[in-house]
Amino acid sequence: MTLVHGIDVHGIDVDAETRCAHYDTERDVIAIRFPCCDEYFPCFRCHDAVADHPRETWAKDERDTEAVLCGVCGSELTIAEYLGCESQCSECDAEFNPGCSNHYELYFDG
Repeated sequence: MTLVHGIDVHGIDVDAETRCAHYDTERDVIAIRFPCCDEYFPCFRCHDAVADHPRETWAKDERDTEAVLCGVCGSELTIAEYLGCESQCSECDAEFNPGCSNHYELYFDG
């Protein structure tokens, strides 16, 4: 576990901006809070590696929940804000990895 802007982020080799052993490019700077455990992880692979339970996804009617942490500034974005942010933090303009959209179904329902 690593503290990122005062928030616990669980995973493997997590750095101060939420990069992990699985995703560690300059733009890999978000963590997602999983509804099953209410804990932040940089990615689904980290959750699968260190959590003691199966991961769950956020329901579509929970889009107003703060569940995405910007590792650059520490802002917590709602799911709706994150999905609509065009891979850029709405608070600090940090660029997020656009490739994350390829995995949205692992985090968010339809």
